[in-house]
Amino acid sequence: MRLYFAALALFTLTLPGCAAMPSDTAMLTPPESQYDARLVDPQTGQLLSVPELASRLSETDVVVIGEFHGHHGSHLLQARLQQALFQHNPAQILSMEQFNLDHQQVLDDYLEGRLGETEMLEDAQAWDNYRASYRPVVEFARQHHLPVMAANAPADVVRCVGRQGPAYLDTLAPAQRDQLPDSPFLDTPAYKEKFVEAIQGSHGTDNESLSERMRNTYRAQLLRDNTMAERILHAREEHPNHQVIHLTGTFHSEERLGTVAVLEKRAPKLSVALISPVIWANDTEQMPLEDNRNRGDYLYFIQPLPEEYKDEDRRRKAMQARFSRSKPADCD
Repeated sequence: MRLYFAALALFTLTLPGCAAMPSDTAMLTPPESQYDARLVDPQTGQLLSVPELASRLSETDVVVIGEFHGHHGSHLLQARLQQALFQHNPAQILSMEQFNLDHQQVLDDYLEGRLGETEMLEDAQAWDNYRASYRPVVEFARQHHLPVMAANAPADVVRCVGRQGPAYLDTLAPAQRDQLPDSPFLDTPAYKEKFVEAIQGSHGTDNESLSERMRNTYRAQLLRDNTMAERILHAREEHPNHQVIHLTGTFHSEERLGTVAVLEKRAPKLSVALISPVIWANDTEQMPLEDNRNRGDYLYFIQPLPEEYKDEDRRRKAMQARFSRSKPADCD
């Protein structure tokens, strides 16, 4: 609760690198708190304010904002940019990885006043950090009567594809299958290499040696990415000339891979801008720009989160669990 009120208070403050600050590379100092973010044009190294970035993106069809889930700097930047873009174009749609498409009606019922927040959170199986991380952006949309798109694939379908493979989709009822993309496993070679390395380490990047279980885990990831891309396009069809702001974990978007890559395959004429987070370690004075230029069209530098694991084997096992099946699912 204290975290939520602290976040609300910070919305009214001017943060270095996030609010009205001159574009001066000399001011690129490390973030000062977990809420702080330094917005940068990676091609020039120029520091940007949120209003400056919003002005640059005012005509962009889809703005993808990658995040580190639960990082205060990511979520505060998303909320501030949502508001700034609205000033340029109030025809706006919020698209969220954090809600699954089979809960769209629940989300709509909340937005239209038929459910209370706790009822919505329970019925939509919302993420545990909703109140601290996503409440501000959903409330902004609700208060301004903006559509919110539940963009992710149904969790049980994702888990069953990870367990049984692509053939599981053939067992779905027609109405459920029709909600998913016709081509649910579009990908790019670079994304596959990145995915395998994230789970298995560099020794696992020989694609020919992938186990069937790993292949299915990757297909489950692709189902998420393709569904989010399809839902973004569906939102644009339902609301022509609206700008879509899509919030997603950075793994789904950075380097213009994942959701961004398949979105561009499906709609090559669509203009898509990607804003990606980069960690700027507390003990590093120089901005880590050179090795991160390709992560996004724009970058925002934030402090590292507390380290989850010291033991590399435990970290890898945790990553494998996240990408596979963290909860039981009835796939029969």
